[in-house]
Amino acid sequence: MKCFMCKGNLVNKPTTFLADLGECIVIVKNVPSQVCTQCGEVSYSNEVARKLEAIINLLRRSSTEIAVINYDAKKVA
Repeated sequence: MKCFMCKGNLVNKPTTFLADLGECIVIVKNVPSQVCTQCGEVSYSNEVARKLEAIINLLRRSSTEIAVINYDAKKVA
């Protein structure tokens, strides 16, 4: 696969996803990603993106200011 931004090579690599929801900051560790070896651009599969969206929607309703969780591909959020 090639990078959408610079056409560099993509490698599979776990990354950390960060979302600032205004009242809560969400950090998801060990997210399966494709990272460009040239520019560092990170992309996610459709399945991973859907799960990240579900995690964000779940935590959007929480009363915590910071949430740090580990991505678990086996669990459905």
